[in-house]
Amino acid sequence: MQPPRVLVVDDEPAIHRFMAPALAANGYEALRADTGAEALALAASRQPDLIILDLGLPDMDGKEVIRRLREWSPTPVIVLSARDRDAEKIEALDLGADDFVNKPFSMGELMARLRAALRHRMKEKGETPLLRLADIEIDLPRHRVTRGGEEVKLTPKEFDLLAFLARHTGKVVTHRQILREVWGPAHEYDTQYLRVYVGQLRAKLEPDPANPVLVVTEPGVGYRAGE
Repeated sequence: MQPPRVLVVDDEPAIHRFMAPALAANGYEALRADTGAEALALAASRQPDLIILDLGLPDMDGKEVIRRLREWSPTPVIVLSARDRDAEKIEALDLGADDFVNKPFSMGELMARLRAALRHRMKEKGETPLLRLADIEIDLPRHRVTRGGEEVKLTPKEFDLLAFLARHTGKVVTHRQILREVWGPAHEYDTQYLRVYVGQLRAKLEPDPANPVLVVTEPGVGYRAGE
């Protein structure tokens, strides 16, 4: 069986020397690109299962790579970058990146994010009418949420918000992405409105709403549905 193929795009040789054996040890085949142009060419010719992308490339900004890639490919992209400003993260995610990990980074965390992105992509390929988030089951056709067989009463918008987050389990979604998809373009900047609904969901679903594990805040950026 062919191992999942991961394209690492970074102009630092040290990153490739570190990443290639680490990916191999975790059961992945590593591909290397040092520039944005090389990354786009390899994405087309080798069709990787996932791309790990630095933003500071010598020939073009990594965000431009994401923009061009998303014109024709749904391949998951995890941005791995020393740029830690919220605006950079939000722009990369809005352009179509699936996740954002800051340098310096933990290899364990990166592998966990990589696995989550691959699982999400597999689910997208065979969308099911039932979504699961930890011990919660979301029945899309019936608009019904259960936990351990017991129904949890949600309002229609709470259900839509939960379903959207569950469809993107393990993936960071920005405030604007959520508001646009769940409430419509006119509400893209109503972040306080979103916080209220997230609080309501946590109160109904989290074992400890003060320490959420199902709907996790990515400060300044958005939210991530835990697993």
